[in-house]
Amino acid sequence: MNPKALIFEWVDAFNKGDANLIADFYAENAINHQVANAPVEGKEAIRKMFATEFSQAEMTCIIENVFEDGEWAILEWKDPLGLRGCGFFHVINGKIVFQRGYWDKLSFLRMHNLPIPNE
Repeated sequence: MNPKALIFEWVDAFNKGDANLIADFYAENAINHQVANAPVEGKEAIRKMFATEFSQAEMTCIIENVFEDGEWAILEWKDPLGLRGCGFFHVINGKIVFQRGYWDKLSFLRMHNLPIPNE
């Protein structure tokens, strides 16, 4: 599966809020680095990260653009609450080996009435 097609399926899995399903998109040694957080290393750790996040907030990813360049895909997204961000996905042999996401964590926490550290 090419990176762009994988992103469309990844978004579908994300919107189902199923950590096991979304973890299947990652290689065993994958790294997911959401820049607002420390990098998460390994498929099982990524699955746990998504399980925790899905239990804390109802999240929906609405695709605005998806670009592909070789082994990379770039996802520009928004959510129904107005948050926007983008993600970069390095895909090898149909699996995500590296992901980096950019979004405003403070806005996310406030939108979902989650605790804000150091407040």
